[in-house]
Amino acid sequence: MRKRFIAERVFLSKLTQAIKELTPTRQIVILGIESSCDDTSAAVLVDDKIHANITADQAFHRNFGGVVPEAASRAHQRDILPVVEAALAEAKIDKSQLDAIAYTRGPGLLGSLLVGSSFAKSLAQALGVPAIPIHHIRAHVLAHFIDTGASKPSFPFLCLTVSGGHTLILKVDSPFEYRILGETLDDAAGEAFDKAAKLLGLPYPGGPLIDKLAQSGDPRKFAFTKPKVPGIDLSFSGLKSNIKQFIDRSLKSNPNFIEQHLNDLAASIQSTIVSMLLEQLIFATKHTGIREVALAGGVSANSELRAQLQTHAQKYGWNTYTPPIQYCTDNGAMIAIAGKFALEAGELGALADAAVARWEIG
Repeated sequence: MRKRFIAERVFLSKLTQAIKELTPTRQIVILGIESSCDDTSAAVLVDDKIHANITADQAFHRNFGGVVPEAASRAHQRDILPVVEAALAEAKIDKSQLDAIAYTRGPGLLGSLLVGSSFAKSLAQALGVPAIPIHHIRAHVLAHFIDTGASKPSFPFLCLTVSGGHTLILKVDSPFEYRILGETLDDAAGEAFDKAAKLLGLPYPGGPLIDKLAQSGDPRKFAFTKPKVPGIDLSFSGLKSNIKQFIDRSLKSNPNFIEQHLNDLAASIQSTIVSMLLEQLIFATKHTGIREVALAGGVSANSELRAQLQTHAQKYGWNTYTPPIQYCTDNGAMIAIAGKFALEAGELGALADAAVARWEIG
């Protein structure tokens, strides 16, 4: 009798598994909305793949040498509906097919965040689906898990997260567990690039222009100060001051100094910033013993940083991960994949969730 019972249990188990394999699993469809600064972006994620990722940038800020918060929020109001509609159309997804809407809750510019969060929660309420608040920096990290065919980091891993507003070295234990090992004590790396570019007379945003000019320059031509701070933290304000003092002195003796040495200046500045980041990343890997190392954030698109990461990977035996360029800067795709992790874990938001300009990642 007992043998017959066991045989029946085994048969039922195999039958259940066979039915699962034959029954198509329902796809998870998530709309991700990003509006933390000056990019209005919407993306449609189907399971782990991005089917559309539409971004409207606000180029007019270049006329002011930086982002004007009030103008940014007004531009988000103008752009958010057409951007969302374009993303849904490109993905061939109807609003009724959405399982959730993920949106950036913070950190960022409060006015910009309010536009995206209000739109997302209103649409979610109308459709009867969850509105999931997402941490902007966590989303940058989780962009590595979008299905692009590339390998993904294994937990735990270290992530150097660098942008115009943030510079962090994170220990990532899971999609929901982050520990700050080091961070900038003043300017972010992206801000340092932009401020240095301004000193060179380059338009905003200057970071990508420095990267482009540096391709034809000598990174060892000029030496700049690399401020040292305790532990794994970083500081860039002293570097900015040193660059300014050097340029001011050079222009006094040669008014055409910048024009004559622009490429070498760009290469030397870029090399200094990148070496500062990687020196602290080396420190973090030795401190933790972790060899899984990833880049994230807008500055992770920098060609020298990506190249030097690969050089260090070979030297130190790291497994390294760099996101595709389209997922480095602020985008809806990273919000959507973060939303999928949250949806699967039951980490859902509420309509009472308010946008926050500052939000700790830990």
